[in-house]
Amino acid sequence: MLKRSSRLRLSRNKVGAGALALGLIAAGLPALGQDKPESILPPGFNEPVPTPAATPTPTRVTPAAGGDRPGPSAGDPLPPTLLAPADAGLTVSDTAGTPQQVDPSLLAAYDIPGYARRSPAMAGVVGVAEGGLGPRAFGTANGRFLETLMRKMNAPIPSRWVSIGLRQALASKVAAPPGVNGADFAAERAWLLVRMGESVVARAMVESIDPDRYTPKMYQVAMQAALATGDPAAVCPVVDKALAVSSERAWVLAKAMCAALSGAPKQAGTLLKAAQRSGAARGIDLLLAEKIVGSGSKGQGAVTIEWDGVDRLTIWRYGLAMATGDTIPAALFSTVASQVQYWRAQAPRLTEVARAPAAELAAAQGVLSNAAIVDLYGKVESGDEQGAAELGIARDLRVAYADPDRDVRLTAMRTLWDEPKQPRAQYARLVLTARAATSIVPYKDAPDADRLIASMLSAGLEAPALRWQGNILRGSNGWGMLALVETGGMVTRGDVDTYRSRATDVSGSRVKMLVAGLAGLGRLSGNDTASLTKGLSIDLTSTNSWTRALHRAAERRQPATVMLLAAVGMQTPNWHGVSPEALYHIVSALQRVGLEGQARMIAVEALARL
Repeated sequence: MLKRSSRLRLSRNKVGAGALALGLIAAGLPALGQDKPESILPPGFNEPVPTPAATPTPTRVTPAAGGDRPGPSAGDPLPPTLLAPADAGLTVSDTAGTPQQVDPSLLAAYDIPGYARRSPAMAGVVGVAEGGLGPRAFGTANGRFLETLMRKMNAPIPSRWVSIGLRQALASKVAAPPGVNGADFAAERAWLLVRMGESVVARAMVESIDPDRYTPKMYQVAMQAALATGDPAAVCPVVDKALAVSSERAWVLAKAMCAALSGAPKQAGTLLKAAQRSGAARGIDLLLAEKIVGSGSKGQGAVTIEWDGVDRLTIWRYGLAMATGDTIPAALFSTVASQVQYWRAQAPRLTEVARAPAAELAAAQGVLSNAAIVDLYGKVESGDEQGAAELGIARDLRVAYADPDRDVRLTAMRTLWDEPKQPRAQYARLVLTARAATSIVPYKDAPDADRLIASMLSAGLEAPALRWQGNILRGSNGWGMLALVETGGMVTRGDVDTYRSRATDVSGSRVKMLVAGLAGLGRLSGNDTASLTKGLSIDLTSTNSWTRALHRAAERRQPATVMLLAAVGMQTPNWHGVSPEALYHIVSALQRVGLEGQARMIAVEALARL
């Protein structure tokens, strides 16, 4: 697997977008993101299915013995009443001789022996040994408050290193905080991971909950994660139970697809025709489902997908197209958010050449690591797709890593760095060359020192970057990044003034971010902090609902809560929307809960990307 979002009163010196985020949440406004997973299909798909002649009486689902409390928690996107299957009556017509259905609870007990059952009260993907933050990472924070933050968050967020830290927090095996159902809490984490572009981790989070412990919210998110990974078959073990609790018409088609994939083409065809007659789906959405059914029946009923006239891409269309190997027109990707490109970067059905552009963006976001993107380009170079632009990048990358001549390596790196025109793509190339940069032995007045240091630190390679100390110009941007990384000694006002005099950004944002980062890391004295912040019109003492929540979580030693709130403080499209005050509070809080490495890298990233 490849490695690798009481009413607030703002002070006149705003402390960042996170303050506005909490204000909107407190006010009950939906402006910060989706309250629930988007409808799988476009308008019309969720129109009511005509009621069959014999509609069974609605029933409630009773959880298995020993399970968590049934139904969604307050604020969940689904209603508390769990209705019987919405496609009642859409069954195989020839049922003569069919044995009586086995009680699902007995099947669950057979499939999952008692010793292997997992409690949703302790769910997640990575333990402490694998890099998780520990079972008490959210501490006693109010679970409903945390779920609201996750649900309202706009994702992806602008910072690579905050994204990496948030993935770590969300994926950690943690105890469900007070006030929430464990499966629901896992579902909220998975849904945020999907929106961050972390499709593979999101699916793993869904799979960390045993199927018989699913809640309505988990069924909903399970479908989203399956489609984001291009594997609708992932929902087949739960499709029948999902139909009992969800009004989403996608499950009707999922049942037909799963029947085909399990070797029951006749049943699949009957279900598909019934769904079509009922109006559950039409157009390309139905055709894609038919193509899945055709592939499950060993090529019978092959379907050709025509994208002409399709004006937007939905997660349903994306997921089924990935599953069938159908090519999505490039123009449709302009109709969706950037996380879809991050899903593409991890799509196993795509060739390395097809994945490479998306993989670079995913590396800049933190979805893929430097090692993963370099490995991908290695496969591009060894492949047989001659003439592709990605092959030229792969060859330049090999030279940057392996040529014995230092100047030749540097020339290759400059070629890679200078080619992109967009800031995000430029930062992606720094991530791409991070380990190549470590092969350059430091030397005095190197013209590429700033970018070499930024490249190494984009991947967290602090030790080789620090070797450049003593070989770079005092007050350069490389010097500023190393000042944030160095863990010993203090930085003086005179050092910052020198940096300020050499700063090349007209707005002075880098100087403000350097001061905020140094203050948050405790690298400036109190007097120097006071004089510098006054001269730069930075107010590190202003507080609001976000800063109080952040520092309260830090005081209570809740690293996952702190990381979630740090991400809330970056509800902005790019780094230019992050204030120095917000950076200061984020860095300070992370340092206090033992996440010093992440704190340093976030401060460095501000200098590298502004």
